[in-house]
Amino acid sequence: MASLSESEVTNRGSMWELDQNLDQPMDEEAGRLKNMYREKKFSSVLLLRLAFQSLGVVFGDLGTSPLYVFYNIFPRGVDNDEDVIGALSLIIYTLTLIPLLKYVFVVLRANDNGQGGTFALYSLLCRHAKINTIPNQHRTDEELTTYSRQTYEENSVAAKIKIWLEAHAYKRNILLILVLIGTCTAIGDGILTPAISVLSASGGIKVQNQNMSTDVVVLVAVVILIGLFSMQHYGTDKVGWLFAPIVLLWFILIGSVGAVNIHKYNNSVLKAYNPVHIYRFFRRRWNSDIWTSLGGVMLSVTGTEALYADLCHFPVQAIQIAFTLIVFPCLLLAYTGQAAYIISNKQHVVDAFYRSIPDAIYWPAFVIATAAAIVASQATISATYSIIKQALALGCFPRVKIVHTSKKFLGQIYIPDINWVLLVLCIAVTAGFKNQSQIGNAYGTAVVIVMLVTTFLMVPIMLLVWKSHWVVVVTFIVLSLMVEAPYFVACILKIDQGGWVPLVVAMAFFLIMYVWHFCTVKRYEFEMHSKVSMAWILGLGPSLGLVRVPGIGFVYTELASGVPHIFSHFITNLPAIHSVVVFVCVKYLPVYTVPTEERFLVRRIGPKNFHMFRCVARYGYKDLHKRDEDFEKMLFDCVLFFVRLESMMEGYSDSDEFSVPEQRTTGGNAFMAERMTCNTMCSNGELSFSSQDSIVPAQSPPVRGARWSTSAAGQGSTVGDELEFLNRCKDAGVVHILGNTIVRARRDAGVVKKLAVDYMYAFMRRMCRENSVIFNVPHESLLNVGQIYYI
Repeated sequence: MASLSESEVTNRGSMWELDQNLDQPMDEEAGRLKNMYREKKFSSVLLLRLAFQSLGVVFGDLGTSPLYVFYNIFPRGVDNDEDVIGALSLIIYTLTLIPLLKYVFVVLRANDNGQGGTFALYSLLCRHAKINTIPNQHRTDEELTTYSRQTYEENSVAAKIKIWLEAHAYKRNILLILVLIGTCTAIGDGILTPAISVLSASGGIKVQNQNMSTDVVVLVAVVILIGLFSMQHYGTDKVGWLFAPIVLLWFILIGSVGAVNIHKYNNSVLKAYNPVHIYRFFRRRWNSDIWTSLGGVMLSVTGTEALYADLCHFPVQAIQIAFTLIVFPCLLLAYTGQAAYIISNKQHVVDAFYRSIPDAIYWPAFVIATAAAIVASQATISATYSIIKQALALGCFPRVKIVHTSKKFLGQIYIPDINWVLLVLCIAVTAGFKNQSQIGNAYGTAVVIVMLVTTFLMVPIMLLVWKSHWVVVVTFIVLSLMVEAPYFVACILKIDQGGWVPLVVAMAFFLIMYVWHFCTVKRYEFEMHSKVSMAWILGLGPSLGLVRVPGIGFVYTELASGVPHIFSHFITNLPAIHSVVVFVCVKYLPVYTVPTEERFLVRRIGPKNFHMFRCVARYGYKDLHKRDEDFEKMLFDCVLFFVRLESMMEGYSDSDEFSVPEQRTTGGNAFMAERMTCNTMCSNGELSFSSQDSIVPAQSPPVRGARWSTSAAGQGSTVGDELEFLNRCKDAGVVHILGNTIVRARRDAGVVKKLAVDYMYAFMRRMCRENSVIFNVPHESLLNVGQIYYI
């Protein structure tokens, strides 16, 4: 740093002291933030408490599978005892291999700071390789406390895989398509889980009254579904405290009944724990309906993917404890007890669960089963909302209304539009099929596709993130496919028996997501290619007679660098700019959250007397815009803080001739300060111009009826003058300028592209929410700038 005279040191002593005070706590605060987002250590008592709470959120779907599994394995009845024992052996080892070994002890480790699901895996990959299809990331984004990634040696396998993935755009697109397939199929789970769980639980009414019509059971299920979806706007926080006791009571019930049935009916079923019976089961039924039986066995692990998707609510250790100590043993007892009952009562395989319950506790068991089915449905519906939110954040879904249902937990959300779509589809599936068998076929297809997608995504995760040896990776994928591939074949062979439902639903959502993402990428590319340089903007001053009008103009753009085309389009048609112009970019990063204190980056564009700034607001895929957030005030406060911070940084650079970018974190905001001198000025490294470049300088707004001053706030103005100037501009009025880019297909485009862009995307654009509504922009302060882009 250049040496200072004694007088300068004396005059600047207080400022230097303040600067040091600002610098000192920054490392400490950054350390606290990083520790905040590391995996926390929990005491044993707290882990047990969290494990208990996880029962109501994570395991409801998996726990209600005994309601319908055996009926779907033997839809045509049971021929002999060995078939039941073989099916039970398949269930036991499927539960052991998929939920216990694969998910609980392997896949759950592949979490994004505690977030699970397909999009969490994708965000991990996007941070470790440049595979994001919207390249709007900057090196400053990698300095976030939640932006964690690995480094690689040059010739390592991970480095080669990274280079291979980044080499061609088609590889990135294939990966995105794989993620969207898993996501869309998981949304199908949100439709089928309530349908089959509630219908199976409602079937208990008919067991005690054999003369009752099936339509009555369906009607009861539909009523329960309508009530369930109608209560969604209240959120799970209102009744969430009931979920864990209900599910715990459910597991105790099915485990106890299973143990009683083993002792009461036939304890010879315990030989099913010998895996040799799986081989015998395949040998006996290979020429008959082995694939039908496999599809039924697949239903015993439904809810496993939801276990991973709902990981965000609890630490991995809590879920592992709950599964190994309560869920897994109770499920084994339940299935073993049902098998013992079926061997003694083969004619009751259709409703074996309710038939096996002792008469003394039948109706209490029916109530608990119905409550558990509702809890299981609630968990899947909530996971569907979360999936839609993540897809929206990554530019893969139209903007829809998102409502917070809890002030304590920001992750609890409600999406009205999606809620009613799910309700309609659930009722259609329940009333259309009317039986568990066809819904079970559909359910199994959805579950196995999501599992296969997770298996394939785990391969790059293990190589890039975990840096696992290739032998371990090959072992994992071979063992996973050995189990999942036969189930996939079994489900695909049942497409004509109900398996087509999740495929149709997934295809519909896939088209929506892919078309929306495709047009979003094309819009971003248009913005990138048509952005204009600051030199061109500055040169327009004298030629068009630009006038700086009172107030602040927030210009919204998808670009984190450069001047958007909408701004040049705006001043060309209306040759005037506001006294203060702030380019605002709102972008989502492949992280689950951006801490509030690191959300905004602010920099100055041009010399001080231009009063032009850039503000980048960064969000993670779990972050939400709260209804009570004053986005306008947050932006303005960030600019004010930047000006104060910039003034404190002046005079302390290594050279007075060149600008020095620095980053500071204080007062709850992090900013990138880019200072510019009169002789050499640059913005984002794109532009150089001298102080002789002309533009009409911003003038001070009138105060208390005074006339506009003809003198500009010059380069030598103090920070107090600029802050006062900014406040007067805010009092004069704020205008939000939003670009309204309409995408159209070219005349020579194909029929498919025209249908997708001109009709499907245009319809979704009309139906989705505007950005102005999401950011709570007052309608009277909104100015839309329209333009058409042909692709």
